[in-house]
Amino acid sequence: MRTKAYKKGLSLAMVLLFIVSLLSPVAVKTATAADVISVKDAIANNSGSNKTVEGYIVGTVRGGSGTSISYQFSAPFSANTNLAIADSPTETEKTKILPVQLPANAVREDLNLKDHPGNLGKKIQITGDLAAYFAVPGHKNAKSYTFVGDTPQDPQAEPVTATPDKGIVTGGSTVTLSTATPDADIYYTVDGSDPSAESTKYSEPITINEDTTIKAIAVKDGLKNSETSTFTYTVALTGLRIHDIQGASQQSPFANKSVANVEGIVTHVVDSNNFYMQDLEPDKNEKTSEGILVYKKGHGLSAGDVVKTTGQVKEWVLDGYSEKLKTDLPVTEINADTGGSVTLTETGHALPAPVLLGFGGTHIPTLVIDNDNFGKFDPEEDGIDFYESLEGMRIQLKDPRVIAPQSYGELSVVVKNQGNSPLNSSGAINITKKDFNPERIFVDINDNNFVAKSGDYFKGNITGVVSYSFSNYKVLANKDELPAFFEGKTEREITKLKGKKKKLTIASFNVENFSANKEGADGTSDEKAERIADSIVHNLKSPDIIGLTEIQDSNGPVNNGETDSKESAERLIKAIQANGGPAYKFTDIGPVNGKDGGIPGGNIRVAFIYNPERVSLVSGEKGTATQSVVYKDGKLSLNPGRIDPTNPAFDNSRKPLAAQFEFNGERIVVIANHFNSKGGDEPLFGKNQPPVLSSEIQRHKIADIVNHFVKSIKADDPNANVVLTGDFNDFEFSSTLEKVKGKELSNMIEEVPSFERYSYSYQGNAQVLDHILVSNNLKNSTKVDIVHINSQFMEQHGRASDHDPVVVQVKLKKAN
Repeated sequence: MRTKAYKKGLSLAMVLLFIVSLLSPVAVKTATAADVISVKDAIANNSGSNKTVEGYIVGTVRGGSGTSISYQFSAPFSANTNLAIADSPTETEKTKILPVQLPANAVREDLNLKDHPGNLGKKIQITGDLAAYFAVPGHKNAKSYTFVGDTPQDPQAEPVTATPDKGIVTGGSTVTLSTATPDADIYYTVDGSDPSAESTKYSEPITINEDTTIKAIAVKDGLKNSETSTFTYTVALTGLRIHDIQGASQQSPFANKSVANVEGIVTHVVDSNNFYMQDLEPDKNEKTSEGILVYKKGHGLSAGDVVKTTGQVKEWVLDGYSEKLKTDLPVTEINADTGGSVTLTETGHALPAPVLLGFGGTHIPTLVIDNDNFGKFDPEEDGIDFYESLEGMRIQLKDPRVIAPQSYGELSVVVKNQGNSPLNSSGAINITKKDFNPERIFVDINDNNFVAKSGDYFKGNITGVVSYSFSNYKVLANKDELPAFFEGKTEREITKLKGKKKKLTIASFNVENFSANKEGADGTSDEKAERIADSIVHNLKSPDIIGLTEIQDSNGPVNNGETDSKESAERLIKAIQANGGPAYKFTDIGPVNGKDGGIPGGNIRVAFIYNPERVSLVSGEKGTATQSVVYKDGKLSLNPGRIDPTNPAFDNSRKPLAAQFEFNGERIVVIANHFNSKGGDEPLFGKNQPPVLSSEIQRHKIADIVNHFVKSIKADDPNANVVLTGDFNDFEFSSTLEKVKGKELSNMIEEVPSFERYSYSYQGNAQVLDHILVSNNLKNSTKVDIVHINSQFMEQHGRASDHDPVVVQVKLKKAN
């Protein structure tokens, strides 16, 4: 750096510079214009030795590598081993920044921003090797440099540093200021203004009693004033216990406040950065939790350690789906990582006794999740408030019963508790219109290989800590500490309904993305194809007609524009025959590529297989993907044909397929359905109460269209036989099914006894999504059975799909 002395003694400086260039391996030199490349070019062509790059110094590498690399763009800087340069002095887009290695030579001594923050923003030419640095295009082994286009600057005082330099402090803490420039004076402000030589002169440590920002400069005669250094301090609240921080509410009354020396015992270590701690001095208020999550990178703690934690109280959304910030509840935590601390005071302390849930302990709400839009914090009545009042605390579940197959390493369980929903025939619990079972408890054992089905149970206690993720409260438990596990008596069923001379059997079966493709996680394995075929033959007793949902095109998830399902159909039919079933025939209408939803490339659709020895497809022209079928003069205009397939109500969803069959001289119209999914609906235990069920809007439109079609059949022939099958993605008591029924149909699911009324399991709730409806003239001559072979089981138990099939046996009425 050139100085005032340089201006007065030019010849002497030139001589000294020449001597330095001879003695030092690092020289400051200027490259010719032809040799200099831009940062953009250096990134695009990142190879070659002795390359000179021109750019502005914009900061240093903060950390990370590859796509996770991060940069620091403002002082004070902590790294002196690298620079970051760019074509613009204000650039912050990391893909346009070139990290520059500063080797241990004069280049580092002159350029590094830790010692020379005044270099920030200067334009330089630097010569070295273009090569990957921090796993991104970079510049290494710098040999020489020169500043470009800058006016020679006066020597400057070194910046002020502080101890501590920022963060969370307790009231009365002191801050010491210093500078590396000998005999320099320090001036500072605490009101946000920029300091000058007229500001307060530093003479002794500064006491911090409230949130404070210190700005300081170093001043010395003959030198330019240093750059302004800024130090920010947050004064933490003291004397708070965990239950104070949690409060009797969904969110902490101290959210975003800093707290100091909060005491607790480590009860559960989540990972190297997160742990739960619980108060050793609980209050007597059951509405306030005594536990809390703490975030501290590399904490190194174990259960039984007693600690004092300083940090900022946060309401933090943990793991969840992509929309979690809009839907999920946050967890109260103390972020002790940024400016905070965790101080170990004792090890090996006994853990606090867990709260027993259910009989003999704390009653769990059994009917209400929330009924006041979070208006009142009411753990005694509202399930969502109940679990919040235990957030972060140790709880105990006595002899829990499994109410759903293990999924994602989690078990859905219930314990004995007054008012629980009764167990159904599989040992699970059903939803009703007014009860979505807040007594369900999710136990996260983090073991995807644990085999459990509905009806299994534990003998003994599960102990864990209450947390929240993926839209539900969870109990974090150690798999190795689980009590004895026993299999229940739940077995896969075999229907008693079968085809007879004058009685037709029709089934609805969601075969969960079935295709001829055997490859990959989204393909259909031979084992799955075998299980589906076996269940059709042996558990369903080979129904005469089966309305299938989620049949994919022949190449399954391969997204190549193909929609034909011939090979998928052949695979299923051959597997059924190999299991002793009939030689079914198949009919469907392939969708327009990519227009019916489901796995991209899969082109799922509804379809039929039927036993030609028992029924026949009435002769007629097969429709196309966009042709609309009508019913006139006792016959479908297309057979099979799609119902109003171009109606916007079916956007990105399956189009219903109507087919007319003949059995014993009588005709019947069967309509296969697969309504749009519940994707987009808000969770039961989410941040919005009551949850918004946005997917219902489309289902209601589809339901109206399907019912209107049934009306048109009945208008043409009041005695026509009509059956609807499929996955309607809604419950028997929902508005969707009421709209489908209208006055023309009866939902046979409503005839199933309540303890048998379920075809699907979602988050521990047994429910009906699969329905068979019949025209009212068939109701009294129809029997129904939900065949429980899948929804409450894992694949290890023989599960073939995620849905249970439904079967009806019907004696047809004579149509006109």
